[in-house]
Amino acid sequence: MIHTPVPDTPFVPPLISGTEDRVALDVLFRSLVDVCRRHQPELEAVLRGQADIAGLSPELTARALQVQGIWFQLIAIAEQNTAMRRRRHVERNAGRDRLKNSFSAVLARAAAQGVPAATVHALLASLRVRPTLTAHPTEAKRVTVLEKFRRIYLILKELEMPRWTERERQALMDDLRDEVELVWMTGELHLEKPTVDREVAWGLHFFDETLFEMLPETLVSLEEALQAAYPGTRFEVPAFFQFGSWIGGDRDGNPFVTAEVTRRTLRRNALASLARYRDGIAGLARTLSISARSLPVPASFGVALAEQLALQPDGEKIARRNPGEPYRQFLTCLSRRLDATIAGLDGSGSVGPGYGDADLLIADLRALEQGLSEAGCPSLAANRVRPVRRMVEIFRFSTVRLDIRENTTRTTRALQALWRRTQQGDPPDVDAPAWTDWLEAELARPLDGLPDLAGLPEEAQETLATFRLVAEMRGSLDREAFGSFVLSMTHSVPDILGVYLLAKTAGVFLDAAGIEICPLPIVPLFETIDDLRAAPGIMRALLKIPVVRRSARQQGGVQEVMIGYSDSNKDGGFVASNWELAKAQRLLTQVGEQAGIGIAFFHGRGGSVSRGGAPTARAIAAQPPGSIRGRFRTTEQGEVVSFKYANRGTAAYQMELLASAVLAHAIDGAAGGGPAANPEFDDVMEALSGASRAAYVQLLTHPDLVTYFGAASPLDEIALLNIGSRPARRFGARSLADLRAIPWVFAWSQNRHGITGWYGVGSGLKSLLDVRGEGGRALLRRMFEQSPLFRLVMDEVEKTLLTVDLDIARDFAGLCPDEAAREAVFAMIEAEYRLTCAMALEVSGARDLAERFPLYRGRLTERLPVLNQVSREQVDLLRRFRAETDEARRETLKSALLLSINCVATGFGATG
Repeated sequence: MIHTPVPDTPFVPPLISGTEDRVALDVLFRSLVDVCRRHQPELEAVLRGQADIAGLSPELTARALQVQGIWFQLIAIAEQNTAMRRRRHVERNAGRDRLKNSFSAVLARAAAQGVPAATVHALLASLRVRPTLTAHPTEAKRVTVLEKFRRIYLILKELEMPRWTERERQALMDDLRDEVELVWMTGELHLEKPTVDREVAWGLHFFDETLFEMLPETLVSLEEALQAAYPGTRFEVPAFFQFGSWIGGDRDGNPFVTAEVTRRTLRRNALASLARYRDGIAGLARTLSISARSLPVPASFGVALAEQLALQPDGEKIARRNPGEPYRQFLTCLSRRLDATIAGLDGSGSVGPGYGDADLLIADLRALEQGLSEAGCPSLAANRVRPVRRMVEIFRFSTVRLDIRENTTRTTRALQALWRRTQQGDPPDVDAPAWTDWLEAELARPLDGLPDLAGLPEEAQETLATFRLVAEMRGSLDREAFGSFVLSMTHSVPDILGVYLLAKTAGVFLDAAGIEICPLPIVPLFETIDDLRAAPGIMRALLKIPVVRRSARQQGGVQEVMIGYSDSNKDGGFVASNWELAKAQRLLTQVGEQAGIGIAFFHGRGGSVSRGGAPTARAIAAQPPGSIRGRFRTTEQGEVVSFKYANRGTAAYQMELLASAVLAHAIDGAAGGGPAANPEFDDVMEALSGASRAAYVQLLTHPDLVTYFGAASPLDEIALLNIGSRPARRFGARSLADLRAIPWVFAWSQNRHGITGWYGVGSGLKSLLDVRGEGGRALLRRMFEQSPLFRLVMDEVEKTLLTVDLDIARDFAGLCPDEAAREAVFAMIEAEYRLTCAMALEVSGARDLAERFPLYRGRLTERLPVLNQVSREQVDLLRRFRAETDEARRETLKSALLLSINCVATGFGATG
C-alpha cells in the first residue's frame, strides 16, 4: 500500500437541510476522497469515475472494489438521512396525518370513513405484529463495520443542526473522516465462517442500538394517533408488536444449531433485555429523587414499598441510605432483584430474591406508576416510568420470541427411532395408514413419566433434547421465551402430528399425561407450489384432530401457518409463486372459518423481490381480504435487518410502517372495504401463472442449465464469503433441488441475469394476449389499475428488469466452457428478457421501464456506472481465480473476487 501524505485542507461542511440528498452525498464523498488521497491516491480517479478498474493489479483491484463498496454504503446512509428529513418536512408542513403509511394517516382515514371507535378498540385487542429476524446468509457486512456506519449516520444527523459554529462543524467533519478511515482500514469480509454465537451477537446488536428504545416509542405513536383521530375516547394499546427470531433456533439444515447452542442463545437474549431494564431502573432511581416531605406517599404505594424492603436481606440498610426518598428505595429494591436475576442466569451466583418472570417486574413498575399518579404526578408516571414498563411488556425476559425450526426429514427419523423402541420390526412408510394410526395412538396414550433417551441414535437424542429444552425454559426463564416450532418441508398431516408426539415425549404438554394441550405452537411451513396447493386439504384434516383444536384454542384460538416465498419462486417462477401464495391464503382462511379456528399467516419473505421482498405497505395491502385480521408475522433477513433497524429514525419509521399497514388491512376488512375478489381477474392470474410457469420450468429443466449456472455465475464462490453459519445446501447434495433459495437468487443477481424476478412473465403475458387479443390487452390494463396483487407483481418485475444488463450477462455466459450449453441457455434468457420488457410496457402503457418510480430510477442511476464496471471486473476475476493454480496468487485473487461480490450486493442493496 502506498502512503502519500496529502495536506489536509480545512473543509467546513454546509448545513444539511431540505428534502434533497445532494449536500449529504457531497459531504460523504469529500470524506471518502480525503481518505483515499491519504492511503491510496492512485485510486481517486477510479472513485471519481475517471478511470477503470480493469488493468489494475489484483491487490489494487481489491482495494478499488472495497472503496466502491464503501461508497455504496455511504450513498445508502445519505438516502436514509434524506428520507428522514423528507418525512419531517411533510409532518411539519402538512401535519402528521398527511404522512403516508403512518398511524395518524390510517386512523384519520378510518375516522373520516365513519369507522367507530369501538371497532378500532376491538381490533387493537387482537392486533399482533411480529417481524422475525433470521440468520439466513444474506448479510455481507460484519458487526464491527455496521457499528462504524452507524456512527457515520449519527454525525450526518449532527450536521443538520444549525447551532454549531464553523469550528464545531469542521470538528464534526474531522470525526466523519475518521470514521470513514476506520471503515477503510477494517476488513469488510468475514475472515472465517461465523459461528451461531456470533450470529446471535449480530442480532442483539440491533436491539442494543435501536430496538429496545424505539419500539416502545412506536406504541406511543399509536396512542397519540388514536387520541387525535378519536378525541375523548380512551384506548388501551397492548404490547402488540414484538420481535421473533430464528437465530440460534433454526436447525433446518444447519448442524451447528444444537440444543446446547439454543440454551446459550436463550440466556444471552434474556441477559440482553435484563441488562437494559437494569439500566432503565437505575436511570429512574437517579431521576425520582422525590422527598416524602414534599410529596406525601399514597398508602397503597407505602404497602408496596414495605413489601419490597421486606424481601431484601438488607432492606433496613436500603431505607437508611435513602431516608425520606420512598421512590428511590423502591427502585433500589427492584434493581437488587434484577441483579439477582441476572446473576442466576450468567452463573455468577444470585444473592437475594430475583424475579421469577417478567410479569412480576411489570407488576412492580405498575405499582410505581400508580403511586406517582396517586401522589399527583401523572406526568412523571407516564413519561418516565411507563416507557420502562412498556419495554418489559414488549421484550419480557427474552428480548425475542425464539422459534425452533426443523425439517420433516429430521423429525421423521426421530419418530422412527421411537417406533423401533416399542414396536417390532421396521416402521411403516410415513404415507401408510399404519404410521398415522401409530401416531394417533401414541398421542392418545397417557405418559407414564418422561422416557429415557439413552440408547436412541444420537440425532434422535438431539432432536428430543431440543423439545425438552422448550419444556424447561418455558417454566424457568419466561413463558414467552419460545415463539413457535416451525416445521419445514411439511407435506402431510402425519408430518405435523409427529411434532406433537415429539413435544409430548419431551414433556412440553401442559398436563403430565401429555394428552390435552401443547402450549408450543406447531407451525407447518408450506414452501413449494405443490405444498401450497396441498395446504388447504392438510389443514382441513388437521383442524379436526382434538389435540390440535385444544392446543389452538389455548394459544388464542388461532392456528399459524407459514408460507414460503423463496422456494415457491425457485419452484415455479415469480408470477406463479405470487398467485399460488395468494390462492393458498384465500383457501386456508376459508378452512379456518369453517373449522372455527382462525388461521394466521407467517410470511417467509426475503430481501430480494424474487424472495418476497416488496414495499411493505403495498405488499400487505395486496394480501387477500380477511387473511390478516390484525395478525401478521414475517421474516426479516440479513441485509434487510441492517437496512431497517441499524438507525433509530429509520427503525421507528419501518416499525410504524409495518404496524400501520397491518392495522389498515384489518380496519378495511372490518369495515367491509379493501379489494373484493374479482373472478375475471382471478381467471387471468390463473392463466398467467400457468403460462409463465411453463416457460420458467422449461428453463429450469433444460439439461444444460446446471452446467451453465455453475459456470456463468459465482455460485460456488459465494460460499467463500462466510456470511452465514448455515451450509448453502440443505442435505449437501450437488443438485438444483437441494440448493437453497438464497444462493440461487444471490448468484443470478450477481451475474446480472436476475431471472428469479422476471423470467416467464413475458411468455405468460404474450400467451394471454395471443388468446384474447385486444380484449385481453384492455383487461390487463384494467387489472394494472385495479388489482393490487397484479400491480405489485408488474411493478416489481419492471424494477428488476432495470437491474439486468444483457451485455454483462453475456460476459458471464462466456465463463461457461461448453459452447452448446452456453448458447442454448443464454439464447432462452435473452429472448425471454426482451419479450418481458416489451410485454411490461404493453401492460403499463409507459415508454420506459419503471418510469413511475423516479426515486428508484434515480438511486439506480447513481449506482449503475460503478456496478457495471464492478460486474465486468468480476467476470475477469472469476476466470482468473478458477484458472489459477498457485495458492498464493489464488488467495490474492480470491480476496478481490469476494470484494467484487460484496460490492455488487451492497450496490443493489440485497444479496438473496
